[in-house]
Amino acid sequence: MKRIYILSFIALLLIGITGCNEDFLDVQPTQFLTDRQIAEASENNPDVIAGSMSGIYTLMFQTGTGGTTGHDDFGQKGYDIFSDFLSSDLALSVSTYGWYRRLTEYTVTTDYTQNGNYMVWRYYYRLIRSANNVINALGGNDAVPELEENKYIMGQAKAMRAYCYFYLSQFYATSYDPAAEILPIYTDPTQPNQPKSTTQAVFDLIISDLTDAITLLDNFNRSAKNEVNKYVAEGLLAYTYAVMGGNDNFNAAKSLTNDIINNGGFTLMSADEVVFTGDGNIGGFNDVNTPGWMWGVDITLDNGLDLVSWWGQMDQYTYSYQWAGDRKACDEGLFNLIPEDDVRKGQFYPTSTSSYYLTPYNKFYHPERVRGRQRNITTDYVYMRVAEMYLLNAEVSAKSGDETTAKSRLKALVSQRVPDASYIDALSGQALQDEIYLQTRIELWGEGKSYLAMKRNHATIVRGDNHLSYVGVPVTYDDPRLTFEIPQSEIQNNPFIN
Repeated sequence: MKRIYILSFIALLLIGITGCNEDFLDVQPTQFLTDRQIAEASENNPDVIAGSMSGIYTLMFQTGTGGTTGHDDFGQKGYDIFSDFLSSDLALSVSTYGWYRRLTEYTVTTDYTQNGNYMVWRYYYRLIRSANNVINALGGNDAVPELEENKYIMGQAKAMRAYCYFYLSQFYATSYDPAAEILPIYTDPTQPNQPKSTTQAVFDLIISDLTDAITLLDNFNRSAKNEVNKYVAEGLLAYTYAVMGGNDNFNAAKSLTNDIINNGGFTLMSADEVVFTGDGNIGGFNDVNTPGWMWGVDITLDNGLDLVSWWGQMDQYTYSYQWAGDRKACDEGLFNLIPEDDVRKGQFYPTSTSSYYLTPYNKFYHPERVRGRQRNITTDYVYMRVAEMYLLNAEVSAKSGDETTAKSRLKALVSQRVPDASYIDALSGQALQDEIYLQTRIELWGEGKSYLAMKRNHATIVRGDNHLSYVGVPVTYDDPRLTFEIPQSEIQNNPFIN
């Protein structure tokens, strides 16, 4: 791990991390090394460009990368919370300090001057700029580096660029409409401001980047799970095809997820791993070495995370907001749909008279399990699990008419959560698709995936009684209140967007 942090320090010189500068789409400042200097150095020493790539991964969990000092600004896991709130599977049940209150009341998503719009935009475009620097230094978008190490870095950079455009397409568009103009595309760090491109163009780039990444990352053995490998790239591409829909895309997603499941070497988290039972199991979603985790980061004291972190916002055993009075809980309506004999029912605090009601005290927790104990974060972040691939495989299989495969994949997961999963055998048609969607919401609760699933499945959400606003109000997946607005700073600084 020490090598990762040394390379991350080098990356500060290479990709131009510039604090909270709002001019986040500008080319790299002249006081930093030029792309040519990086390229020349990397020809003989791949560690130079590897430092840039490591810096990109650091941005994913660093605080302030959305351009603010807010305590909700801490990288990808921060936007996982944003999206879980928008899906309404995550409920703000007590609000003492006010974090996320305006988001849950749809004030943020209906007012382009609100910081939340800027944070999401700035974070992903900041990573895109950094990825473009790496790609450009390695020869540009069409280049295939000669050194094997540089091929792997190129593959990771393209995968990360695609990851950013994928999330931007979900956050800033109400639905998948190929003709709709949604986002500006930047594939070179020297490009000036660009107009919005169509959804089709954005997805064409995502598919091209991830297809290249899968090829370039073949035989890549990563040093840590924070790095993208072939299977993570396949997972991102499978999500992309699933959003696009249609049998050809569904079949492509099924093929990709099959490869991950059959050849990736990941195993489904067991019942003991997904919930703390007090019977000697330590379980918990707190260790990147968990075999079911495909992509995540080993958080150490060197990272300097504390109050401002995903753990601070979600874990009552960490000294921060979940413990102090901003409660994030499972939507009560969703909780009521979890069968009593499902082990995942035990992930949530069951006492309705407590302010901790339905908080995830047995799913996400610091191993010492003392409220407010963890001050400096050492529990890890998860970005992708193999369980997602089982559920996505089941979803696209069912939608394309392959119900045999859909049931098999779904049962493989559910049989580890309930004593008897045979009920799945009798499901078909819409009932089967509805069950897959429900299991996706239950299994991946609090992991930033419910929003994506809601949009893919064209769902209507209805908040349970433990929300602070809009209780019982139906909201469709394509309601504009569930997507962000292009921020004021971009509208002011980009003459092509108004």
